[in-house]
Amino acid sequence: MDYETIEYRELDPGIGEIALNRPRRYNSISLQMMEELEHFWQQRQHDLETHVLILSGNGDRGFCAGLDMREAIKRYSDMDPDHLYAFQARLARITLAMRRVPQPIICAVHGPAVGLGFSFALASDIRVVSADARFSSAYINIGLGGADMACSYFLPRIIGSGRAYEIMLTGDFLSAQEAMELGMISRLVERSELAGTALGLAKTLNSKNPMGLRLTKEAINMSLDAGGLEQVLSLEDRNQTILVARGMLGRNEKTSKYF
Repeated sequence: MDYETIEYRELDPGIGEIALNRPRRYNSISLQMMEELEHFWQQRQHDLETHVLILSGNGDRGFCAGLDMREAIKRYSDMDPDHLYAFQARLARITLAMRRVPQPIICAVHGPAVGLGFSFALASDIRVVSADARFSSAYINIGLGGADMACSYFLPRIIGSGRAYEIMLTGDFLSAQEAMELGMISRLVERSELAGTALGLAKTLNSKNPMGLRLTKEAINMSLDAGGLEQVLSLEDRNQTILVARGMLGRNEKTSKYF
């Protein structure tokens, strides 16, 4: 598939970068971008050559302004409830696709990350942001419920329910510094250092056992939803046994060097 609203490139062997590419529209999500993102994340599901992904936004205006409301209003007016629900479900499940891909996702955010752009950042595994970054769930500001696009799932788990309530109920902006203090982000850097910091983290991850990265992401995601300690321990035991067994068997040089 030839992408127009996103760009993908290999930065290093094992490291890929996907960039939202509608800079004149603040990288807002159009129907075409939705379809291209669906295709992109589907392809990564079985991509064994890419071990780490960086998600960024092209241009100087910001990471992502959320859904392209100008286009959406035109489309919504022509939709019956069945088609509206189908559109909503497709859009929302992009965040589920991000969680399902085995590669850890490092989100590099500059400027505004609003609505679905905020949810994209939350659905990523590591967030690196520049000092000019700002976050808003925004959904409630346009007459919708404040819980949308997986925000009500990710945000309370990342920062706790207390502040998550306020952020989703008010739609107010959260500064990069506030996000850092809440533990929502991993690194806060100057704008000029954003790309380099994200790549540096990606290189660190890429130096690890590729299967270990995949199983660690899976274990963390499963643990967030696990019913108790025994389930978490069983999953961790399975993962470690698989990795040790692979190393002992020495099936390939890259895996066996870790044991």
